[in-house]
Amino acid sequence: MSRKTGKPTYTRPAGPSRTGRVLGIIGGLAAALLVGVLIGTLTAQPGGTDAAVAELRRQEAARDTVQITELTARARDTGKAITPVIEGLAGTGEVDDAQLARWRQAVAAEVAWFAKTVSGATATNVARGGLRNAVEQLAAAVETFAAARALPASSRQPVLAAAARQRELAVMAWSVAATQLDQINVDAGHGHQHVYLEIAGISGLMAGDSLPEGTGH
Repeated sequence: MSRKTGKPTYTRPAGPSRTGRVLGIIGGLAAALLVGVLIGTLTAQPGGTDAAVAELRRQEAARDTVQITELTARARDTGKAITPVIEGLAGTGEVDDAQLARWRQAVAAEVAWFAKTVSGATATNVARGGLRNAVEQLAAAVETFAAARALPASSRQPVLAAAARQRELAVMAWSVAATQLDQINVDAGHGHQHVYLEIAGISGLMAGDSLPEGTGH
């Protein structure tokens, strides 16, 4: 006699109901939305690195403003000190040893001041370097002039011409630096600051605008 097959003693697990599947989908979407909101919030807020960079930039800007003010004041004093030297080198009168010594002393003081290394913003460094180059060129002109005085009168002219050219280059370099200094003052909120030399007879100089001092913020 054949054996009868009975009903299995186990039951197949029931699959998730439609309601369960819907709830699962909704839960997944809610979790994804929450993650997105958190990521957006975190990325929108400045992190510690951003805040540190911003603070460094603020400190650099404040330091640069102080340096621009100091450099402008010094440039004005330097201009007053070297103008008599520039004018004297172009003169036709006799220059004695005492006068030459005063010229050397005047330009040496300015060369020494601008020789000091000061770390600042690039634009400020450019202005400072231009002024330094100008006073160094003027110092060279004074020494060339002194060398000419030591020569016999018949041999002086070529050396005096070289001194005159160095003088012109010094004034030209100053005009470029003065233009740069004027611009960084405007950028720093100080308005136009003109430190141009009042020297006539040299072509190719950069000249300042006609705007009053302190305007053009």
